[in-house]
Amino acid sequence: MSGYKIKPWEELTITDDYMFKLVMRHKRFCKRLIERILDIKIRDIKYLEEEKSFKFKYDSKGIRLDVYVEDDNTIYDIEMQVRDYGSQELASRSRYYQSMIDMDSLTRGALYKELRPSIIIFLCPFPLFDQYRHIYTFRNICCEDTTLNLNDGATKIFLSSQGIANDVTPEVKAFLNYMNGLPVTDDFIKEIDDCINETKTNHEERVSYMTYEMKMQEAHDDGRAEGRAEGRAEGRAEGRAEGRAEGERNMEMTIVKRMLLKHKPLIEIIDAVDWSRERVIAFAKENNIPITE
Repeated sequence: MSGYKIKPWEELTITDDYMFKLVMRHKRFCKRLIERILDIKIRDIKYLEEEKSFKFKYDSKGIRLDVYVEDDNTIYDIEMQVRDYGSQELASRSRYYQSMIDMDSLTRGALYKELRPSIIIFLCPFPLFDQYRHIYTFRNICCEDTTLNLNDGATKIFLSSQGIANDVTPEVKAFLNYMNGLPVTDDFIKEIDDCINETKTNHEERVSYMTYEMKMQEAHDDGRAEGRAEGRAEGRAEGRAEGRAEGERNMEMTIVKRMLLKHKPLIEIIDAVDWSRERVIAFAKENNIPITE
């Protein structure tokens, strides 16, 4: 039996990564959401690397940013973070995405001093940092003098739909409530909801989603099958009961080892197996395999 469950197309909501990407392909929604979160006005935005962002490549997590856009001065990356891996993992993930944005800018010909300001926004349907806020904004400051800002242009914003503090505007709160599945009370959110309902009637989009999910399921099942095969081979010598447990362990170790050898990012390995960050790092050291952050 497969361990990967495909969510029915009809049940997708804004908090599902696939549907979020589809909605944010509409410039009017993406632009207004950024304006609401940052409380600014933007003249216009354009999509960067649209093919990489929205055609869901399966072999390179490093280029799969959810919503990657820019205006005249700033680059924005908006991520719907569906699964709660903990605050440390979320922080490391934001660091990794920042490195991708900077590397992309440099490969397009920018000098270090020409790196543009960037804002990474994580939308999370779960509590954050063991606190009760809706919004957390991070920039690099001096530990010895917190009034001194590094001014490197990097900003990371985390929004939690589960916050209870009075720390966001009603417009942002309306979107967070929508993430929680509460009734629509805002014209902008109603437009998004109507877009989702209309999208669900689109046969081509439905087929595309099922194709994507089936590819993800096949990749997941192939890894599990390979691990189980190695585990069974070793487990038969020690007894069936012990072999099953050993098989599961070998399955996970096989997946981790192969991903490490393919230089997959640490966050992608954690996504693939139910291991902590510390366990993956320890395993890599034991096997003398370098880690790709």
